[in-house]
Amino acid sequence: MRSPALSRPDLVGFGAGQDERRSRPVAWLALGGLLATSLLICGSATRSELLLPSTLRPLPTWLAGPLDGIGASLGLVALIVLFLVLFASYVVAARTAHRLSPRVLLGAILALHAMVLFGPPLFSSDVFSYTAYARIGSVYGANPYLHGPSAFPLEALHPLIGVQWVGTPTVYGPLFTALSYLLVPLGIAADVLAYKAVAAVSSLVLITLVWRAARLRGIDPKMAAALVGLNPVIVLFGVGGGHNDLLMLAIMVAGLYVLLQRRELPGGALMVAATAVKLTAGLLLPFAFAAEHGTDRGGRARRHLLLGAGLAAVAIVGLAYTFFGSGPLQMIATLQGIQGEGGPHSVVGFAATAVGLPGLVGPATSALSVVFVLVLGWLLRRVWIGELDWIAGAGWATVCLLLTTGFLVPWYVAWLIPLAALSGDKRLLAAAIALTGLGLTTL
Repeated sequence: MRSPALSRPDLVGFGAGQDERRSRPVAWLALGGLLATSLLICGSATRSELLLPSTLRPLPTWLAGPLDGIGASLGLVALIVLFLVLFASYVVAARTAHRLSPRVLLGAILALHAMVLFGPPLFSSDVFSYTAYARIGSVYGANPYLHGPSAFPLEALHPLIGVQWVGTPTVYGPLFTALSYLLVPLGIAADVLAYKAVAAVSSLVLITLVWRAARLRGIDPKMAAALVGLNPVIVLFGVGGGHNDLLMLAIMVAGLYVLLQRRELPGGALMVAATAVKLTAGLLLPFAFAAEHGTDRGGRARRHLLLGAGLAAVAIVGLAYTFFGSGPLQMIATLQGIQGEGGPHSVVGFAATAVGLPGLVGPATSALSVVFVLVLGWLLRRVWIGELDWIAGAGWATVCLLLTTGFLVPWYVAWLIPLAALSGDKRLLAAAIALTGLGLTTL
């Protein structure tokens, strides 16, 4: 599969060339700052309501976790300062990761994931929506793609689900929704820990795949792994909130990794499987297809890619129909409704709120959807004619998606980070860092 030559193993390292004697202590200091601020956030969450989902204020003791009470009660000003230090530590740690040993770096990543895993749920109530949708199907035999949680007597869950979502059917892929049925026998607290554990394991698998893919791309694997594994949006928001985005990314990057090994059949299948967790993953497949145009083995590679994708699609459709009938077809209408309503963290939502015209969100989102389609076509053409690397093209398409969507939450930035880490494009890397910082401002 074509990719531009990467002549330097530290091309992604935008701090390459620094004196090793100066940068190594800086790397240790940044790593320590990142771990200390993350521990303070996780420990203080039980006493700082701004770190919790709005539905967990105050936090029930049965969801506090083993870190209960070790932190402080932090107000808005203290949290702003803390997040500024956190972000600065991440940027410096990612920039100087090539000066750390693999053992130190991976140990820090594991420690970071452990403290977030055993802390309380952070920022988002989505794990309770996952639980509710699973119970709708498994306990009540109804279709979660047609009904929201409010249609069923889930009294223990209703107060924990965000007001916006309590009446909304699921918009998650059929593979994830079917797998979530396995967790129904657990209680709510165990469910939360289970979804966070799935997110943590998925994140660690993602980091492993990024490390290996970086080697194939001629990129320093330590820097690529640090960009993903230390990223506060991925770890604090993604793992802390138990989000299925990390499961989707792990499967998607597994597909990317095997494609780099010239194994197009499983690559296409894995990309479709990732899309069956969350639709966003479908953005990578057309770029993988376009990348083979003009190569010596392009025709055969594209056929195998499409065959793998097609076989996986047939299996997913069979699974979806068995569990949910034609219900998943309603996802598009549900998503359009969510996008039309918008959210304050999206570009269009923020702008409409700032000018006092929330009614503009729907029309503006429709217009920006056209912009996204045009940019997507332009990027695919550049990959097709060999002017742009396919992973970088998918990364820029993700940037465009994040900027034009009507509904945006911080953990969506995670979609971009692995692509930026593996792209070899310093501008895309800068965009990923900037969007990470933007995501941290929306607590």
